[in-house]
Amino acid sequence: MSAIKKFPDTISIVLMIMVFFIGLTWLVPAGRFDRAEVQVGQEVREVVVQGSYKRVEQSPQGLSALLTAPIRGFAAAAQIIAFVFLVGGAFGILNRTGAIVAALRQLIARVSDKPRGKALVIPSLMVLFSLGGGSFGMSEEVLVFILITVPLALALGYDSIVGVAIPFVGAGAGFGAAFYNPFTIGVAQGIAQVQPFSGIEYRLLVWAAMTTAAVVFVMLYARRVEKKPELSIMYEFDKTRDLSHFHNDQTEAFTLRHRLVLLTLLGALVMLVVGVNQWGWFINEISGLFLGMGVVAAVIFRLSARQSVEAFVEGARDMMTAALVIGLTRGLLLIAEDGHLIDPLLQAIASGAQGMHPSISASIMFLVHGAINFFVPSGSGQAALTMPIMAPLSDLLGITRQTAVLAFQLGDGLFNLIIPTSGVTMGVLAIAKIPFDKWFRWCWPLMLVFIGVGILSLIPPTLLFEWQ
Repeated sequence: MSAIKKFPDTISIVLMIMVFFIGLTWLVPAGRFDRAEVQVGQEVREVVVQGSYKRVEQSPQGLSALLTAPIRGFAAAAQIIAFVFLVGGAFGILNRTGAIVAALRQLIARVSDKPRGKALVIPSLMVLFSLGGGSFGMSEEVLVFILITVPLALALGYDSIVGVAIPFVGAGAGFGAAFYNPFTIGVAQGIAQVQPFSGIEYRLLVWAAMTTAAVVFVMLYARRVEKKPELSIMYEFDKTRDLSHFHNDQTEAFTLRHRLVLLTLLGALVMLVVGVNQWGWFINEISGLFLGMGVVAAVIFRLSARQSVEAFVEGARDMMTAALVIGLTRGLLLIAEDGHLIDPLLQAIASGAQGMHPSISASIMFLVHGAINFFVPSGSGQAALTMPIMAPLSDLLGITRQTAVLAFQLGDGLFNLIIPTSGVTMGVLAIAKIPFDKWFRWCWPLMLVFIGVGILSLIPPTLLFEWQ
């Protein structure tokens, strides 16, 4: 009997997409929009000039572009790659103290024989992550929590899919249906010339609906896996994960030092939220925050300098695959930019959306942004690219610009959960050691639910009231 063919690993998938993009640069007629710099809040952004699309000389990419894309991608994504290594190292120190394991064992002991308490773990955590996505645009920060939620889910009798879904789907639902995300709503409304952060009342309703849909979907799956573990698509692999330290009665008790280390982690997370919201923190500041957390944890637990360095290196080593994936995905997006693939797509969409009912046009805008997200996973980047076209186009289609912004944020945020060109998505899966095909198999029904909720969310402001 022939051996069963395995689905390609994450890095192989990215490399295949890179080759596919190279082929598209030979087939898709090249074109581009003119760009102009505009002031958006405190920043100057480059935006597309409506009506400026023109054909340009074809710029097919070849073997040289394919071979240099990885190093160019690493250079372009150097900051986020360094972030992944540094945070992974900091959590390596945290893990060396045993504080997280001890705390999880305490949690498991308290809720394992109390069905009601156990049932509240998933929804309560997902709502918290959704609040993070909806308020300060939690995205890359999710990478930090995978190291905690995957072993938590496994120890509670679920699977690694649930462990990823808690922070990633939770934050993703909040990000897509955000009510105060400065990186999507703030930028998009500024470009569309809409009052910054206006329309929050209706966005809160959309956020609540999307978060509820996410929680219900994950809870139903978790209950099925809990009752019959063989139903998990990660069943065979999860059996190989070592969780003996969660169930070993000889494991060190939950000591005062463990509590102090966890208080340090909690303090870092509080500072993360405050820093992002109040002080404009981003990758550099967040990296420094978690490095500081690792140092304080080492001091509290009296780890020697050698032990701390060894733990840091071990934690950083675990992030190697995630870092490779992030660099490669950025490289394939550079191929798309150099080959003039993105602007022709925008032009085709803008031309095809005219002449339809406003509710249909708004839904098409939503789905179009999801498609564009394959090429431009960055929320603020996609806003700067598409909103100069979509905002004036919405005027012609009978859609308010506020609704156009909602269509953008839904399409940009929700589809990030499933596209292989997103460095965050592939990084999350690499950290959790979940193959992309298994994640896609689990996630596509959830995406259909999200698409349905998104389309329904766009109907009221196009039929029932004029949302300014």
